[in-house]
Amino acid sequence: MITAIIDAEQEYLGCRYGHIKEEFKGKKFLKRKVFAQATREQPIDPATRRELALACITDGAAAIPRQITALAQAKLAFIHEVFSIAERFHCKTLACIVKRGAPKPANDALRKDYAYLFERFFYFCEDAGPTTQGAIVFDELDKTQSKILLGQMEEYFTKYGRGKFRSTQIIPQPFFVHSDLTTLIQVADVIAYILSWGYEINRSFVQVTREELRPYGTRVEALRYDARRRIGNKPSFHIWGICPLDDLRGAEEKAT
Repeated sequence: MITAIIDAEQEYLGCRYGHIKEEFKGKKFLKRKVFAQATREQPIDPATRRELALACITDGAAAIPRQITALAQAKLAFIHEVFSIAERFHCKTLACIVKRGAPKPANDALRKDYAYLFERFFYFCEDAGPTTQGAIVFDELDKTQSKILLGQMEEYFTKYGRGKFRSTQIIPQPFFVHSDLTTLIQVADVIAYILSWGYEINRSFVQVTREELRPYGTRVEALRYDARRRIGNKPSFHIWGICPLDDLRGAEEKAT
């Protein structure tokens, strides 16, 4: 998958974008300005677009309007291709969308959005077979924040019943990487950006706020992980891979 994305960078942008500029992030490739630039003229032939886009990337200060338009069109086409690659490799999206201002835990307990993600990641690994091991990879935070999160995860996976059980298929210690050096973290960043602006869940507070991103939200929806589970003799229940949350506190803290 990584090789396919690298090849797509060359095909659409004419270069490894991150080697000349910065990593491909949602706020860089999908911001409003890019959409405005892309619509300044009709779609440019892919081969010509690649040549013009590369010229804009390598010497942006001297770029002419058509080169800027070509780069904008290439960025949008590249992101669509990334989703096509993700579909081809059977990738799945797991996410929590947190409402602005959602209450946070008062102590150092693991936030609910992380717990929900680990639960769904466990089910995803479980579906792949009992010997499947999942690794959690984070975009590196400030070292102090990384240590706090590391401690919260270790406590969750080693001290609590559910966490212990889920550690049978999830490695309980995460990996921290630099996003500009890690292709798949950049893909996750793009998905997170789209979920923030271009995704909608009708039954909740999650709504599209930028219509130009709605088609990309549809691409994210196509990758969503969903499953059904049954506990004992109880009726089966649905596991939604993309979960909206309006409170980040655990059940015990909310009760008090």
